[in-house]
Amino acid sequence: MAASSFFSGLLWIAFAGSYWLSERSVLKHGSSDFSKTELVAGHKYRLLLVKIAQGELGLREKTGRNDGERIAEFLAKVGLKKPEPWCAAFISWTFFKAGFERPRSGWSPDLFPDARLVKSALPGNVIGIYFPEKKRIAHVGLIEKGDGDWLVSLEGNTNLSGSREGDGVYRKRRHRKSVYKIADWLSNGRRMP
Repeated sequence: MAASSFFSGLLWIAFAGSYWLSERSVLKHGSSDFSKTELVAGHKYRLLLVKIAQGELGLREKTGRNDGERIAEFLAKVGLKKPEPWCAAFISWTFFKAGFERPRSGWSPDLFPDARLVKSALPGNVIGIYFPEKKRIAHVGLIEKGDGDWLVSLEGNTNLSGSREGDGVYRKRRHRKSVYKIADWLSNGRRMP
């Protein structure tokens, strides 16, 4: 009995340690806006968002003109039709699939209202890339994980070079300094009934 209790204790420590270590890697020292309680509460939804977005990796446009059945589905979720850019629609669709009412927009700047801005880079948070020629955020992605000064994101309507007008869903590695804003839609986010 004592041996089984000891073994159960070791399993619990291993599970808890792996859970917190996975979160630690995405938190920049001194920048977390979240308590451990909030991380535990939102962790399953963060993982769900990432899993949904990962499921779309490799998706490509039909002819390279913001088209195809899946792209049309993303755009329809925000009330747009092809051939509109679809990076923000992809993020909105991902949140919808995870059961969240918001965000719901195909326009990148809409995903960064002041009330949602954070400094932390947690999985499931949304990154905004600023384009000087547009004078605004013109591309978005979903944080998969952090890696030191780098963020690994899942992005729609991009390509291997990280364009805002790409041909599919890709995993991108972006330096934190290239990220203009980060939004957290899970903190106080409402799930659909």
